[in-house]
Amino acid sequence: MSQPNGQSNGSIRVEIYDQSYNLRGSDPEYIQKLADFVDAKMRAVAEHTSTVDSLRVAVLAALNITDELLCERMSKETIAVDRTAVLQHALESALDEVLQERRVG
Repeated sequence: MSQPNGQSNGSIRVEIYDQSYNLRGSDPEYIQKLADFVDAKMRAVAEHTSTVDSLRVAVLAALNITDELLCERMSKETIAVDRTAVLQHALESALDEVLQERRVG
């Protein structure tokens, strides 16, 4: 798991898959969370594959993370489309009622 190893000049030292990196950013805690997330994904991928090549593990982890991101985006888009369809149906029904009342009345 990633461990912060110190900060200097706005950078934070993190470990990802047994490699140290000095990263910069305005929020060291957030950077550490990102590093921990990537480290965990790489370790999970390594457990399920037979490769020991860290570059290959990194690419597979990146694909896994990208898949999660795109699935989340598609899910949000589907929810937005569903909400729009419900709203559109409700508005059409309300308009039909008003028009029906005017025809009768």
